[in-house]
Amino acid sequence: MEEAEAPLSPLPSDVFVLRWTGFAADMDLASTMALEQCEIVYQTCGTQSFGGLDRGRALSEMDEELMAMLQPFSTPKLNYSATPPAAMLTQVFWDEPAFGPMTINRDLLSRSASVLVYSYQEQGE
Repeated sequence: MEEAEAPLSPLPSDVFVLRWTGFAADMDLASTMALEQCEIVYQTCGTQSFGGLDRGRALSEMDEELMAMLQPFSTPKLNYSATPPAAMLTQVFWDEPAFGPMTINRDLLSRSASVLVYSYQEQGE
């Protein structure tokens, strides 16, 4: 999570950084549905053994890894205020990611993907 990093630190390479950029709630349903916008940012300069000449392949591998992490497009909702975490009645689910264009900054290739994450609010939340 980006908010756990120093405010002026550069983005780390070869990891996925999550930014929660928006929140909305739909209260016109039987249960309130919360919606959060998640931006996933990642970058790579390739590997040292190839002198960075594999950075395009490395970014493509990260694209595929992100798609694999997001499937299936739902997960059981858990309450982590208890130990062990307790299963709740609903699920957290999300849309397919919308990938932004690849950007080049000197030796770094980067990309961002945007995902809408949904969950129904349960009693006690």
